[in-house]
Amino acid sequence: MSTSDPMRLTKAEMGIEPGLPLNVTEGGIDELRRDLQRMMDIEAIRQLKGSYFRCIDTANIEELATVFHEDVSVHFVGGNYEWKLQGRDEYLESIRKSFHNQAIGHHNGHHPEIQILSETEATGIWYLTDNMWMLNASFFTTGTALYWDRYVKEDGRWRIRETRYRRIYEINKAIEDNPGFSTHYLATYGAEPENT
Repeated sequence: MSTSDPMRLTKAEMGIEPGLPLNVTEGGIDELRRDLQRMMDIEAIRQLKGSYFRCIDTANIEELATVFHEDVSVHFVGGNYEWKLQGRDEYLESIRKSFHNQAIGHHNGHHPEIQILSETEATGIWYLTDNMWMLNASFFTTGTALYWDRYVKEDGRWRIRETRYRRIYEINKAIEDNPGFSTHYLATYGAEPENT
């Protein structure tokens, strides 16, 4: 796949606008409640993204479905790939195909920059560090990327409405032997890969 989406990883080019201020409002109890709700919304979004990383590495498709809006838009750009998907079902199916019993994933999101735009809209930037072994293809990928997301709050729950990433760096290499993992969660709980 081509990587036809060149851009600098600045807030402006990612479309990230300043959010509501994180200051305690001068006012009464209602203003204080709004301020507190804003902080709780930031924490809810942190937990949402944490669930995302946990669920992809454990191929927990059922819980992963709860973090996405049904019309989620996905656009990931790596060193030699560009991945565009539309809708929760399409994205979940791609995760199901990638995280099988011959795959081992390690994805961590760091340093969140969450902007609350309104009571129902927010954005976030996350720094990704990942390792991915595809044992059936004898292939290993490692690197970092910046995610930038848009979130919506519906029925009292935040969900990912749009998620994108672009690699900062990526290393791909063939592996000759199984690295000798002493435990491999998806070997037990992952599905069979489709091409075996």
